[in-house]
Amino acid sequence: QVQLVESGGGLVQAGGSLSLSCAASGSIISINVMGWYRQAPGKQREQVARISSSGSTNYADSVKGRFTISRDNAKNTVNLRMNSLKPENTAVYYCNAWPMPLRWGPGPQVTVSS
Repeated sequence: QVQLVESGGGLVQAGGSLSLSCAASGSIISINVMGWYRQAPGKQREQVARISSSGSTNYADSVKGRFTISRDNAKNTVNLRMNSLKPENTAVYYCNAWPMPLRWGPGPQVTVSS
């Protein structure tokens, strides 16, 4: 099974930007849709963005216009660029396939200070 390893994240002030990267141990070209998810303390995991193998994207309303998801099938990577970050974006972020997820990785922490 393909394994996913996320990187990036960290601490940033509100209004700042961060980029997350997800590297797959195998080919993702056969995975039609890849997504980025997040889980804030005390909340359920939610999807924030997803991208198809052809490049079609969908975003949660709360991140539209601020987050950008991209994928490189040749490099087996999926990235998330997050701009204009808000304290409520603080969470652990994960990448995974959609709608049938693979094994979840530990995910990087993103902390946005006010």
